[in-house]
Amino acid sequence: MTTTDKASALRAAHVPGSPLILPNVWDAASARAVQEAGFPAVATGSAAVARVLGYEDGEGTPVDEMMAAVSRIVRAVDVPVTADVERGYGLKPAELAERLAATGAVGCNLEDTDPRTGTLVDPGAQAEFLAEVRAAAGRDLVINARVDVYLRGRPSRQEAVERGRRYLEAGADCVYPIGLGDEAEIEALVAELGGPVNILFRPGTPSLGRLAELGVARISFGGGLHQAAHAYAQSLFAKVKEGHSPY
Repeated sequence: MTTTDKASALRAAHVPGSPLILPNVWDAASARAVQEAGFPAVATGSAAVARVLGYEDGEGTPVDEMMAAVSRIVRAVDVPVTADVERGYGLKPAELAERLAATGAVGCNLEDTDPRTGTLVDPGAQAEFLAEVRAAAGRDLVINARVDVYLRGRPSRQEAVERGRRYLEAGADCVYPIGLGDEAEIEALVAELGGPVNILFRPGTPSLGRLAELGVARISFGGGLHQAAHAYAQSLFAKVKEGHSPY
């Protein structure tokens, strides 16, 4: 598949009611495992990749190391890869698009929290940023625009919808209201937004089947799978320390 073919396939997989399910990966081995399990695309998770590389999430990973990690993952699989690149590591939109293209990734997550301050970026400024990324990348990049309103203490659906609509108008392919897990709120936001919605699956979130019924177009797992895998590895190490066989 060409880059254009991969981007088109990834974009087409965002189907409300029949969502693209993305168990987020952290290295080449986990990416291969996801492909071998039969998933049609691979997504990285910034928090998981950061931990594997020895850094903290929140753009603590040097951009060169993050892009190198994405490149290794892309080389390891044949399916489209979408990369979580936080808010772009301070790169200008054109350079960000160029660096992503160099990795071979055909999708990205871009959040609307300023990593320096931890505050929400002005929606107009974020929409402009997304529009410039779209203009630089063309249709060979599937943009998943994160909306961080639900990470705040008193989330506002109205603000989430307003931000999401602006991001879609700016060229985003999907809107990611991270932290949203309430069934009624998901249903209302999907209906009001009028575009593909990505939901983070975590404890307390409706089941995968129910999320599909609610019209969700994409379901991701963030750093949860890496946390579970790491906890299992820790249990194996503890068994070895105690003199027991881990197998």
